[in-house]
Parts: sequence; structure tokens; C-alpha cells
Amino acid sequence: MRKEDTTRRHFLKLTGSAAIAGAIPVVTLRPAEATPAMLASAIRNVVGNAAVKTGKVKLEIPPLVENGNTVPMTVSLASPMTPDDHVKSIHVFNEKNPQPNIGNFYLGPHAGRAQVSTRIRLADSQKVVAIAHLSDGSFWSASVDVVVTLAACTEEVT
Repeated sequence: MRKEDTTRRHFLKLTGSAAIAGAIPVVTLRPAEATPAMLASAIRNVVGNAAVKTGKVKLEIPPLVENGNTVPMTVSLASPMTPDDHVKSIHVFNEKNPQPNIGNFYLGPHAGRAQVSTRIRLADSQKVVAIAHLSDGSFWSASVDVVVTLAACTEEVT
């Protein structure tokens, strides 16, 4: 047996092992629903250590919804949207869904008005929080407790 064969075999074993190891999925376990600590952590990732004040933000979402699959939501602020005074971003969070950060919307003075509308999915009755980051560096928030009478379904009922 030659030394070159041993090296080639060794190399092939290593690359084969690496290919097999790469094919095995990595499974990470996380809770089925967010916890209040996960919500607080998601908010801290956005605002850092800045204080979040209540007010200025208008969060329009029905307080009672029959189906959590598509819940209409609008977040708006009264802002002149000028280069000196505008809304930089709007962030929406929820309390119980597996991903507490629903969405991040980035605006600027050319946006025209500080308003975003979308539909969200809520797994259960929970609090929805909207936080706006203004050009002066301040953070403002509003929250609504939403009661879902029929939780969002992932399976079709026949």
C-alpha cells in the first residue's frame, strides 16, 4: 500500500463525512408561543436602552376579532414628515405569537405621511404593541389588547 493511497482515502472519508454532516438538519426548539420576556427582548433589540413614551402613535386594530388569521391593522402618527421632523420607523410587536416582532417599516421625509396598514395573524388573544422611532431619536408607543374568539388555524377544517 502506497502512502498516496492512504492520503487519498483519508481525504475522501473526511469529505464524505462533511457532506453527510451537512445534510443533517439542525433543529432548534423554541416555545410554541412567545413569552412576555421574549416580547420585552424584541422591543429592547429595537429601542436599546432608550425610554419608550406612550402617546403620539395611533394603533387601529379591532379589539375583538372572530378569526385571528387576518386581522387588519393601521399604525399612524401626526407628523409633518419634513427632513427635520419625520418618523424614521414603525415597529409592531405581539405578545403570544412565536415571532414577537410582526414587522418593521422604515419611513423617511419623502414618505408623505407616517402611516402603515397591513393584515396580521394572531394565534390567540393578546396585546399588540406599535413603537415609532422619530427623527429626534425619541420612541413613542401605543398598545391594544385584542380578543380573538377563533384562534388562527394552520389546518383546513373539512
